[in-house]
Amino acid sequence: MSERRPAIRDSVVATGRGDDGSTGLLFGGPRIPKDDPRTEACGTIDEAVAALGLARAELAMKRQYGVLTPTLAAIGELILRFQRELFVVGAELAANPDARDRLEDGVSRVTEHMVGGVELALADIESHTPLPTEFVVPGESRVSASLELARTILRRAERRVVALHREGMAGEWALPYLNRLADLLWVLARAAEAAESAQPTPVRSGGRARRRRPAAPAEAASSSTVAGSRAGNRGAGSGAAHRVAGPQAGSAVAGPEAGGSAAGSEAPPGESVPDAG
Repeated sequence: MSERRPAIRDSVVATGRGDDGSTGLLFGGPRIPKDDPRTEACGTIDEAVAALGLARAELAMKRQYGVLTPTLAAIGELILRFQRELFVVGAELAANPDARDRLEDGVSRVTEHMVGGVELALADIESHTPLPTEFVVPGESRVSASLELARTILRRAERRVVALHREGMAGEWALPYLNRLADLLWVLARAAEAAESAQPTPVRSGGRARRRRPAAPAEAASSSTVAGSRAGNRGAGSGAAHRVAGPQAGSAVAGPEAGGSAAGSEAPPGESVPDAG
């Protein structure tokens, strides 16, 4: 179609140019089909951002009703941070290959700095959050279930980017970033459950998902201090990670419930995350 339909002639959203099944790239160049692998990857990133929005909306409702704990508030800050960073991933994937010299670090190109920021948050929160030692079924809280949904979508995005990376259409750090963030979302889901004193449900019926204890208090405090210090030198968002990994996250499930018997045999700690990468 060469002209817009009358009803959308003045729309700033609908142009009608995609009615032929094509879409444009960042920084111009030839339009590509909407079922192109790049478009599929970008769309999957978009889905993950939206799923994270569900978790953040649940936290906003808790704030509205005055039941938002400091730990959950910090999780909300981290979610927003990663939603914004995923737009960077999407921008890199949607860029015209002939204009990659126009990409900007942290704006339209994923960097090692971004990967490091996720890793620091992961290490800090994991060191204070009791984790199950076997596979668990999502659904203990609306927040954790939304985080799990975002994680699975992010894993799909990762699989799409693997194909792009193989063809030289993704940068060096996009894949590590998605892989590490998916790991972090699983840990954040467990931290959210702990903050609401929710006990994970094991895949096997007839028992409880026993949790691995986090690091001992002295060791954990040292780790948190180091991680917080390093994160402060690497960029924004470290404060929220430190607050998630504070006393509330570590103590919410302490006691008999945390150390209860698991159902059936346990998976090794490294296998407690079904798709850990």
